[in-house]
Amino acid sequence: MKAADIMTRQVVTIGPDATVTEAAKRMLENRISGLPVCDSDGRLLGVISEGDLLRRTETGTVRRASWWLAMFAGAPNQAADYTKSHGRHVRDAMTESLIFVTEETPLDEVVRLMESNRIKRVPVLRNGTLVGIVSRANLLHVLASIAPDVSPAAADDRALRDRLLETLRAQPWAPEISDNIVVRNGVVHLWGSVRTEAQRDALRVAAENTPGVTRVENHLAIVDHVAEGAVGF
Repeated sequence: MKAADIMTRQVVTIGPDATVTEAAKRMLENRISGLPVCDSDGRLLGVISEGDLLRRTETGTVRRASWWLAMFAGAPNQAADYTKSHGRHVRDAMTESLIFVTEETPLDEVVRLMESNRIKRVPVLRNGTLVGIVSRANLLHVLASIAPDVSPAAADDRALRDRLLETLRAQPWAPEISDNIVVRNGVVHLWGSVRTEAQRDALRVAAENTPGVTRVENHLAIVDHVAEGAVGF
């Protein structure tokens, strides 16, 4: 399987000129722990996560290094820490070192990047533009959807998934989180949360009516509030 087979395509993002307060609110509203930072053309500039906002002057949690540690850190590092903890805009607090994959990156390489860099999610880029996210949650969905002896995903599975997503994008009732779909050997697994039983049933019916689908496993949960476009980040 490749990143394109499991990635979530509808990703909540934020611009570099937004405030850190706006970033925190967006994370809370969408129940996610991080946001890709993109420019107006959709190009990835960085990522801002909960970890970037832990040490903030507003909360009184700014790290106060001892004098001897400050000597070793040097002025440039101290200046960078000050900007990150005191800056009001996302561009000041975000992490700029970009770790990303493409749609064709194999899942074992995605996992290797997550483990070696100790991160929870990897942006998926196409010619520098953000087209999706692969998170740990996406990988768990795949694990829960397949048996150990199942053969690798066929090209037909990706075509089925794309066909179903195209159908759902044309439906006004379909939540954006319906993108969180795994297809294995013709079996569609629906993950995530919806607001109503009617949405849950409609998503199942849409999957069942997709030509080539042999079975639908509906794992969707019903919750009182689901932020549209949310992904386990």
